[in-house]
Amino acid sequence: MTLSSRLRFLWFTLAVVLLDRATKAWIESRPADHFPYTVIRNFFNLVDSRNPGIAFSFLAGLSSPALRAILVGGSLIIIAVITWLLVASRSISTLNAAGLALLLGGATGNVTDRILHGAVTDFLEVYLHFLPWQTFNPWPAFNVADSAITIGAIFILLDVLFGSRRESSHANSRTP
Repeated sequence: MTLSSRLRFLWFTLAVVLLDRATKAWIESRPADHFPYTVIRNFFNLVDSRNPGIAFSFLAGLSSPALRAILVGGSLIIIAVITWLLVASRSISTLNAAGLALLLGGATGNVTDRILHGAVTDFLEVYLHFLPWQTFNPWPAFNVADSAITIGAIFILLDVLFGSRRESSHANSRTP
């Protein structure tokens, strides 16, 4: 895949960042008494939640300026590595490039929140009643950036698990 074809995936990144920021700004502009807002009863709510920690509110209770600086710095390093992988990698599949672009958009969206607000705005709350531990409690709140990170990671995992087999089977079929 050429550099220009890999860079077209940056549109995914831009779309994720813009959609993430727009949805968070909308939630942040609503009065607190609007939440939780039930979209689908017993399944999906809109909430207004701030997460100063990392995924699933891990480290949220340790909110401090030092932790914030570490999380912002770590996020910026991750963004730099993902950007380097997307731009500098010589042999990258379409699925892997899309996954990296989604990871980049999600990481950028969440670090923007950390820089602006000191915490990430989460607003999507889902109840997964088919899971034994989800009888009364919702899945931890998340946002568009978190969704992009999850989908991007799945794309990369699928590429790792199945992509090399396809490439090696194509390479083997081409040899005389």
